[in-house]
Amino acid sequence: MKTRSFVNVAVCSAAIWIALAVGVHAADTPVPGWDPNAFRTESTLEIMTTGPDEGEHWGKLWLVVIDGKLYVRLGDRSYARIQKNTTAPYLKVKVAGQEFDKVRLEETPDMKDKVAAAMADKYFMDILIRHESHPMTARLTVESAPAPAPSHAKVN
Repeated sequence: MKTRSFVNVAVCSAAIWIALAVGVHAADTPVPGWDPNAFRTESTLEIMTTGPDEGEHWGKLWLVVIDGKLYVRLGDRSYARIQKNTTAPYLKVKVAGQEFDKVRLEETPDMKDKVAAAMADKYFMDILIRHESHPMTARLTVESAPAPAPSHAKVN
């Protein structure tokens, strides 16, 4: 009797651990195609902001990847567009021939120096650009669209 109870507890525990592992992995599963390390060799990406008066606008930004995360540095015009973006906190992003519809731009002032150094290492023209105003350094992270709600319709 004790052996059967032990086996049942062991099987239930294993099932719970597997379910948790699958759940955690599913939560960390990236959006297909979004791989900052694969974007490392790209020179630019495009972001789409939507202004209240002008509508959609695509702008190019230099990018760097640090510790597997994608960063950009915004100049005055890009920063002004971000401030007025009616789809905030999301942007559309085109990078490496792919388009991502739900990308969050997160200000990262603590990364300003690291991103500036990475930009200087990657882009020769940064010798001039670094002296321009860059009011924001930001990380881009993609979010997946929510899964469709389950249908409760009966199937005959």
